Amino acid sequence: MNKRVGLWLDSEKAVVVSITDAGEEIRIITTSMDHYVRFSRNEPGDGLPEDVRDKRYWNHVGEYYDKVIGHLQDAKAIQLFGPGDAKYELEKRLGIAGLAEYIVSIDNAGKLTNLQIANRVRERFPARSQYDLF
Repeated sequence: MNKRVGLWLDSEKAVVVSITDAGEEIRIITTSMDHYVRFSRNEPGDGLPEDVRDKRYWNHVGEYYDKVIGHLQDAKAIQLFGPGDAKYELEKRLGIAGLAEYIVSIDNAGKLTNLQIANRVRERFPARSQYDLF
C-alpha cells in the first residue's frame, strides 16, 4: 500500500492525515497532561518533587509520541509540521524507530483547523505524486 502521512502536532494534540490508494483518513490524538501538573503524593526515596513531576511528564510525552508513531509505521512519506519543538522531538523518535528516512519535510506552522491541516497535506501529496514510486 502506498501510504503518505501528513502530521501537524504540538505538545497537546496531533492531527494525522493519511492518504492511501483507498482514500483519506484523519485521526486526532490528544494528551491532556501539562508540564506543570502537581501530584499530591511523593513517596519517600523518589527524589525531589520537581524531579518526580518531570519524570512523569516525560514518560507521558513518550507515550504520546509512541501513539503518534503507531499511525506512521507503514508510511512511505511523512510530512511533519506544527508550532514549537514537538515536531523535532518526534523526528528524533522517528529516527530511533527507523522511520526517519521517510520524512520528506519538516515545517513550521501555527494553529490550524483540521480542514486547513488536511488541505496542506493534500497539497504536499497530490493524488498521483512522486511518492507513488515507493
